[in-house]
Amino acid sequence: MHAPVRSFPDFSLTRLLSTVFQPKGGERVAILIDLEKPVDVTGLAFLKNPALTIQRHAHDVFYRGLREGGLRELNLTGGDLFAYQITGGSNLDLPDRAVTPDGKEVSLEKDVYPNYDIILCISTYSATAPLTAFAKKYGFRGATLHGLNDIILGSGLAVDYNAVSRHAEKLRLGLTKADWFELDFKVGGHTHTLKLICNRQEAQKSHGLCRGPEPDVANLPAGEVYYVPEGAEGEFPMRYEDGTLALMHVSGGRIQKATLLSGDAALVKAHNEKLVSDPVTGEIGELGFGTQDLPVSGRDIQDEKVLGTVHVATGRSDHLGGHLVPGLFKNAKNATHDDILFSPAKTPEIEVTEVRMRRDGKTVVVLEHFQPAPYLLNLVKNT
Repeated sequence: MHAPVRSFPDFSLTRLLSTVFQPKGGERVAILIDLEKPVDVTGLAFLKNPALTIQRHAHDVFYRGLREGGLRELNLTGGDLFAYQITGGSNLDLPDRAVTPDGKEVSLEKDVYPNYDIILCISTYSATAPLTAFAKKYGFRGATLHGLNDIILGSGLAVDYNAVSRHAEKLRLGLTKADWFELDFKVGGHTHTLKLICNRQEAQKSHGLCRGPEPDVANLPAGEVYYVPEGAEGEFPMRYEDGTLALMHVSGGRIQKATLLSGDAALVKAHNEKLVSDPVTGEIGELGFGTQDLPVSGRDIQDEKVLGTVHVATGRSDHLGGHLVPGLFKNAKNATHDDILFSPAKTPEIEVTEVRMRRDGKTVVVLEHFQPAPYLLNLVKNT
């Protein structure tokens, strides 16, 4: 017997922005998109390319939505669109040059970041890390919505973020100040364990509310509890984009090497060369747990927020409160923050059989076979 399919309200741009930001009267809003050729934003020429579905959503839903009543309803100003050169990697620093629909070249640091109160970045690759750094420097609030598609619009962005925040906080309180987590993975008949050391640090949450007064950037869809681990040891399997599987050998908080399990040996060889030439690329920079009941979207930005999933990430961590900033990478193009999501849809060859937490002298199971264990369910049973 299948669980009932959850229904969602129709997406409303004004409801989303009013809930997330609680805009103050007269605040100025901007929209950023990424393009291979930023000049293609001139005259909105990029809309002729059917492959640019993310950017079309940015135009049709957000740009037009603001200009055709959203600005007035929210008492906002602006609604301006800027295109920058696609970065090619998750959370790489953003270029400064951007282009407007009338073909004018502008500087993001001189013309956009200091002059807008709310900035929405709807892009191919996540820009949460660099945009968070710019928000702290220039004082704006914002949201990153990379990989936007119809499923996300109809579910992850249609939810009530007040409820998402309350739900995430209940889970955060049940996970915070853990000593460590152990993740058991089963692949090819073998079990491997990764231990992540948290040393009783305060857990953080991505909950979708970005109301100030402090500058901040929300990652939407939101809904997770996360740590920046202080250490990591053990092994875990990883699935590359082409389906290649390899075992990551972790010590000293970093992936030290990868061993091929199946697939493209050359891909794993190249990964090992990168780990040797730029060792911080293997640093474990995040442990995250999804908190929402959402459908699979095919995009990690939403699918990592599903309750029962777990993800670890390597690389840049400054936007999460970690120490790993772009300047510590030997190659600037390696300064990415790469989420490694484990879920039935994303990693069918890999099963997370159990996740355990050590806290207050007790060890409890928090996830079992991609399902929340009774401990987590008890935390949110009254939500």
